[in-house]
Amino acid sequence: MKQHWLQTGNGKAVSCKQIPSLPSLEFNSALAEALENKKRVVSWFGMESGSDIRVFAVCSDTSHSALWVTATMFEAEQRSFPSLASRFPAVHLFECELYEQHGLLPENHPWLKPVRFEHGRKHSLGMHDYPFFPMDGAEVHEVGVGPVHAGVIEPGHFRFQCHGETVFHLEIQLGYQHRGLESLFLQKPLLRQAALAESITGDTSIGHVWAYAQAMEGLTGVTPPERAQWLRVIALELERLAMHIGDLGALSGDIAFLPGLSVYGRLRTEVINTSMALSGSRFGRGLIRPGGVVYDVDSQFLAEYLPRMLTHVEKDMDGINEMLIESPSVIPRLEHTGLLSTAVASEIGVVGFVARSSGIAMDSRHDHPYGGYVFLKSRMGAIPTFRWGDVEARTKLRIAEAKQSIQLIWLSLIHLNDQSSISMPCTTDQIQPDSLVVSMVEGWRGEVVHCVVTGPNRETLRYKIKDPSFHNWFGLAQALRNNGISDFPLCNKSFNLSYSGFDL
Repeated sequence: MKQHWLQTGNGKAVSCKQIPSLPSLEFNSALAEALENKKRVVSWFGMESGSDIRVFAVCSDTSHSALWVTATMFEAEQRSFPSLASRFPAVHLFECELYEQHGLLPENHPWLKPVRFEHGRKHSLGMHDYPFFPMDGAEVHEVGVGPVHAGVIEPGHFRFQCHGETVFHLEIQLGYQHRGLESLFLQKPLLRQAALAESITGDTSIGHVWAYAQAMEGLTGVTPPERAQWLRVIALELERLAMHIGDLGALSGDIAFLPGLSVYGRLRTEVINTSMALSGSRFGRGLIRPGGVVYDVDSQFLAEYLPRMLTHVEKDMDGINEMLIESPSVIPRLEHTGLLSTAVASEIGVVGFVARSSGIAMDSRHDHPYGGYVFLKSRMGAIPTFRWGDVEARTKLRIAEAKQSIQLIWLSLIHLNDQSSISMPCTTDQIQPDSLVVSMVEGWRGEVVHCVVTGPNRETLRYKIKDPSFHNWFGLAQALRNNGISDFPLCNKSFNLSYSGFDL
């Protein structure tokens, strides 16, 4: 593997000249070999260079907390490559994206559906050029939902193929938001794009802006002060805590467990109000910037406000968790619903808490530690997992992770006695030219990945984003098979995926 790959680490910049540039067929073979050896593709993207297209692949090696990078070049007359998706379904969306963004055709791809319809896409094909998967048979019927929904949510179309009430197949079509987000990162100085990173997915503002800031710090060689790193941990765990509690409330509402809907909703408000006290924004916006954080906290916040909130939320959460789990009307509604087995989850490459609910122990905080998690890794213990992968497992995993977030915030508070500064300057002339950096942060849904390639004049040549929803929407479609169509809202809520994180 070492002959075909360059080893790097999370948030560490490498010179593009050091990255192996393989012939395309050799590139495919190297990628297939890595996947056969249980490595996982965390990013696979193209970058246009005149009429040529340079393609990078990044694999995760969790046993060594390493990232492996390789590349190939497609010249103007070469616009196809052998698809790996039939052998490794986890990469199918990466291949679709390469076709959509750069016109590189994955030959014999099993299902070349569009990923999204971003502004400035390579081809002009529309949704009508990609028909939905048809099913024939007596009593088989289609149910279409969206893209405009009854609630105030983002657009997405769900096409159910049903036999009676049973869902045989669900096809999810997103791409109704033509954001062109990755190209926006190229239009302004790289160090001034924190607000854009925070807007990738509103409920993962901290996760994405930390990934962005870490990438900038890797490119500039700046290490944030220790105090800033602990404040980042607190902000990220508050985000995780708020979202898991909020979703436990939403799940309670879907199954008419109204005490849960009320209490979890109240607790979530306390957590996001703490984020506001920390940063001025309930979603943590404006806090993290390259080099550190913008706002410090005073001794009263550390000694009184935050401990009081943690104690109160933990106590009340324990009480409502016990009611939720022990209520005879709850667990029978959750168990065996929306099952995603370990084998299927592994094959299609889901990430984050969805993967952990299906028995796959993966967590960037543990596998590729960064910031304060380098220290916390040994104190986090084993990654919480459940084996059976149904709505019950995803519910109980959220409970376990919410409690873990509280413990991580308590541990972070111990280290905030350090009165060091909260930020180090990052300047454009510090950015390493002709470099690539891969930045991974474990957002509340799963791994957030930002890859940045710079040019000879320190300009941004490519900014690639991957939200965990990129992988997990297909997991939702798989989980709904052989469930009743009325189970869809509950299954959907148990995943709670992001439309905007997908529609970049």
